[in-house]
Formats: sequence, C-alpha cells, structure tokens
Amino acid sequence: MRWDHLRLDGAAAPDAAPDAPLIERRAVTRTIDTPEFRGMTFYEVHAKTVINKVPEASRVPFRWTVNPYRGCSHACPYCFARRTHEYLDLDPGADFDSRIVVKVNAAERLRAELAAPRWRGEHIAMGTNVDCYQRAEGRYRLMPGILAALREAANPFSILTKGTLILRDLPLLQEAAERTQVGAAVSVGSVDRDLARLVEPGAPPPRSRLEAVAALNEAGIGCGVLMGPVIPYLSDSPAQLDAAVRRIADAGATSVSAITLHLRPGAREWFMAWLREHHPGLLAPYARLYRGGAYAPKDYQERISRRVADLAAAYGVGGGAHRRAPEPGATARRAGPAPPQQMSLL
Repeated sequence: MRWDHLRLDGAAAPDAAPDAPLIERRAVTRTIDTPEFRGMTFYEVHAKTVINKVPEASRVPFRWTVNPYRGCSHACPYCFARRTHEYLDLDPGADFDSRIVVKVNAAERLRAELAAPRWRGEHIAMGTNVDCYQRAEGRYRLMPGILAALREAANPFSILTKGTLILRDLPLLQEAAERTQVGAAVSVGSVDRDLARLVEPGAPPPRSRLEAVAALNEAGIGCGVLMGPVIPYLSDSPAQLDAAVRRIADAGATSVSAITLHLRPGAREWFMAWLREHHPGLLAPYARLYRGGAYAPKDYQERISRRVADLAAAYGVGGGAHRRAPEPGATARRAGPAPPQQMSLL
C-alpha cells in the first residue's frame, strides 16, 4: 500500500510485511456503528507532512493545500479526487465514499510546518481535494486545531466546502480574519433538491448550504459560491441557472462562478455508472459531449460561464448591480439542434 508520506497509527502485526495492506495492521481501523457513520470505516494515520504543493500542471490559482482527510462521505459520483484512492490500493468508487483516511495529527504537523524557517507564509487552500467539513469532521474535529494554527501564524487561507459544519468554527474564522486574509466559498452547483439528493447524497441540501453562505457573510467572513459542477443536461438549462443564481444572490454571496462538470479517469467511470442507473438516456449524449477527454467542449464551458456572469450582474451578486430579473433576450441560444425534451444543454 502506498503510504509513503504517512506513518500508520500503531505497530504492524508481527507477521505483516512492511507493505502489507492497511487493513492487516493493528490499531488503525475504526468502524463506528452509529446512524450517521454506518457502513463507514476510518483509517487513522499520522502524516509526516500536511502542507502539500500543488503540481505545476494543475488548473488552480493556488500553490499549497492542506487536506486532513482522504476519501469523502459526500459520495458525489463526479468527484475528481476519486482516483487518489487508487494510490492507497482502494477503489475510487464505493471505497472512496466509505473508507476515509483521517490524518489525526494534522493540526500538530501544520503548526510545526508553519513555524519552519523555509515556510514563506503563502496562501493555503483547504477543501480543494476532498471536503474538510465532511461528516467525519463532526467526530474527529481536526479543523479547529488547523484553524487555530493558521490564526496563530497569521497565515492567509481559504476554505471551499459543501459542509454546513463550517459554522461550528465561525468564532475561529473571525479571530483568524482579524490577523490575516480569510476566504470562504460554498459549492452549490444547483438548487434542485431532488437532483442534489441523487448526485450529492452525503452532502447537506442546497438550501442549507446557502443558509451557511448567509451566516458566514453576516458574521463578517466573506463567502462566495462556486457553482460546481454545472452538470450538462441536468442542471444547465437557462431556467435552472437563473434559479440558482437568484437564490445565491438572495443568500448574499460575495461572488459566484461556474465550473462545468469534468470527468477525469476514476470519476468518469463512476459517474457513467451513476448515469446508467439514474439517467440511461443520457449515456449517448455524454459519450458525444466528452469524446474529447475529461472536459466538455470549450465553447460550451464559455457559454455557461458567460450566462452565470450575466445573471450575477443582473441579480447584483456582490452588490455590483441593481437587482432585477434578466431580460428574456439574455437567454443564450442553443448550439445545433435542440436536444430531447428531458435534456438541457445551454
């Protein structure tokens, strides 16, 4: 098993080889049989490092991350991080959703790394791989120690989450914001509760997430919304985008930006299996749309981004414009022939 940057919590069994599967080692695995954690297994490990450098090829605007967990109980079939479970000899499907690695010493290691002479106080992003406020955080409470370390070091940071548990740590966020730059964003790809229940079954519903956006902003923590992902044919119609941005504006979000579903290896197979179960009629359209690889065509992505930006301006997201309904003519035209009735492709 590839745990080259982790030390297991507990000694190996006497007859276990150094590279024996994690499940064969002593005092590592915890299964908690309570309703909120039923069917889940936690692997408690000690990390050698917790500040991770982002690969240069990544399409992200930050260089450093902290990820206290691996795997995520939100169980979103599209999650791009699924393939990382393969590095642990676990599968990117059901194992990713239910077998969660917990870096129990994350706060301790972060404090040490922030104090190291080589650290230059650069921005640290959290929640960009898996959600640091997923359900496991309710039990392990790693984030209060992490936030306290960042506060004490006056190190700038940001958090992206679908988890309303972030509100538990509001006092710490406020204290940190008095000393450094603190940013927050909540992921809400759609306000369709039924769709969210299917595609993000372990995450709080969109309404609860938008209530968290409002609470964070009211408390002085600037919080925007990442409409991620916008899912072709399921959440991309003009009416759906309009409803989402209107609700985001009502929540007082400081900003809104859209990201279209991308399907990297690992996530692609799991999402297509989900599609086969819930929307089999979309298998062929998806095969066409993503025939070029992990990303939808660039012109489609740009149309989604433009539409969301136009709606944000119309509804005054961030206070930049007067609140009004968009003009009927602002709806983007479809490219090519209209898709079947149950589909939408802006």
